Amino acid sequence: MVDAEAVPQPVDAGVGSELTDAGVGAEVAGPELIDGGVGAEADGEPVGVSAPSSGIPAQGRRGRRGGAASGEESPRTEEEVELKPLDDGELRAALEAILLVVDEPVAEMQLAQIVEQPTERVAGMLEDISARYTAAGHGFDLRRAAGGWRLYTRPEYAPYVERFVLDGQSVRLTQAALETLAVVAYKQPVTRSRISAIRGVNCDGVMRTLVTRGLIEECGTEGETGAFLYRTTALFLEKLGLNSVDQLPPLAPFLPDDVEEVLDASG
Repeated sequence: MVDAEAVPQPVDAGVGSELTDAGVGAEVAGPELIDGGVGAEADGEPVGVSAPSSGIPAQGRRGRRGGAASGEESPRTEEEVELKPLDDGELRAALEAILLVVDEPVAEMQLAQIVEQPTERVAGMLEDISARYTAAGHGFDLRRAAGGWRLYTRPEYAPYVERFVLDGQSVRLTQAALETLAVVAYKQPVTRSRISAIRGVNCDGVMRTLVTRGLIEECGTEGETGAFLYRTTALFLEKLGLNSVDQLPPLAPFLPDDVEEVLDASG
């Protein structure tokens, strides 16, 4: 007769409690429990462990950012460490790389957040880059426009750029569109009826063209009449190379002496 005390006791009590109470332990994270030996990583990121049918709880299989129960750091954590400090040359190169791919002016604060540097340092570096381009005589320039920074081709090389981009197709605004755009720029916010009164002709068609091209936009309604008000857009400032409408040239030297009387009579 076999002594009952000599019979080995089941060992799954301790392991079972470890698996069901604490999740998948470090000793079960090996390939023998992962799909019959398939590796635990793909493309540098941890792959979730498939829970066996023995009842391993879901909390034992954490997400990528939660980390595994084994206590090992995931590759994602290593990628999210802070960027290393940049010297002037590296900061200049990083800003140039960003500015090459933007499709609209980028503010200094946004650039500072991307490179994780003080805004004052980024602003000074942008000014330095612009000065370097000008001194070197490059065909492009870094300019501040519409509240941000962007690379532009220099005006003296515009005929070559137009020949390449337009390929003989003219996209210039008509004289009527330019006049209407000027009225909006200097009188904004302004209604269509006010613009038509100043120009002396109906401007509905021209206004639709300017809205379609993104040069003007609606900005509310007039309190008394409920008519839509219009103003210029950031694209308008960008096309003119301005930072704000305050930089528009004054009209006084080009207006007749009795312009106020004419406007009052037409209004």
